[in-house]
Amino acid sequence: MNKNITLIALYSVLSLYALLTLSPFIWMLITSFKEPADLFRLPPSFAPTQLFTDAPFANYTSALTERDFSTFFINSLLVAACSASGQALTCALAGYAFAKLPFRGGNILFALVLATAFVPTEVTIIPEYLLMRGLGWIDTFLPLIVPSFLVGSFGTFMLREYFSALPNDYAEAARMDGASNFRIFRDIYLPLSVPALISVFIVAFIHSWDELLRPILYLNSPELYTVPRGLMSLVNEYDSEWTLFMAGSVVSILPLAAIYILGQRYVIQGFVGGGVK
Repeated sequence: MNKNITLIALYSVLSLYALLTLSPFIWMLITSFKEPADLFRLPPSFAPTQLFTDAPFANYTSALTERDFSTFFINSLLVAACSASGQALTCALAGYAFAKLPFRGGNILFALVLATAFVPTEVTIIPEYLLMRGLGWIDTFLPLIVPSFLVGSFGTFMLREYFSALPNDYAEAARMDGASNFRIFRDIYLPLSVPALISVFIVAFIHSWDELLRPILYLNSPELYTVPRGLMSLVNEYDSEWTLFMAGSVVSILPLAAIYILGQRYVIQGFVGGGVK
């Protein structure tokens, strides 16, 4: 009896916590189906009034067509997919080198790579901007994609731990057959590290999709805007289209939810296999 009461209390607390966590998303969804006149009504209305009209999806239609959110969506998919792919590739190479190819000063270099996680983006954004301007990359996707091909601290740490947990017997047997280090990495260890690679890809994809600072700095042409940059164009000093903003926000989280749900199993395997506690 006491055990049942404990379980009921535990699930009640967890349900309340889940409701509080989801409440901003619920409010965002409701607001995306409201008329602009209903936004500032007092007391606030929780009814999605636009659902009961002849055009229940007018805000979504307007956001995707009149505000060109479909273009922003495609731009974000391109940038996030390229950035995440580059991050997974370079982190896999670095993680394998640190785990399976010991060299003098490797631990010090690995510590320096991890130390970059403590450096905020805002600290390096000015020299980065000057570099991108010098290369002539302003108003292109290159400043959003190329930095992701540099080794990331999180992905390198995770893949190093994952590769370290794999037996060395595979590499020794392959070397006896004359395989090079790169072939051992490509044909043996890389296929075995798929869960960790997918985990790094998903984390990098979400980070790139949500990136706002770099798109604001580097993208000037509306046809190049990503989704976060496009959302910011709906909010300005003199006018804010909150219903369209909420509709665009709902659309923007759909790919993130889909990619995480599809890759959740691999994310768990990657974190467990990598020893990340």
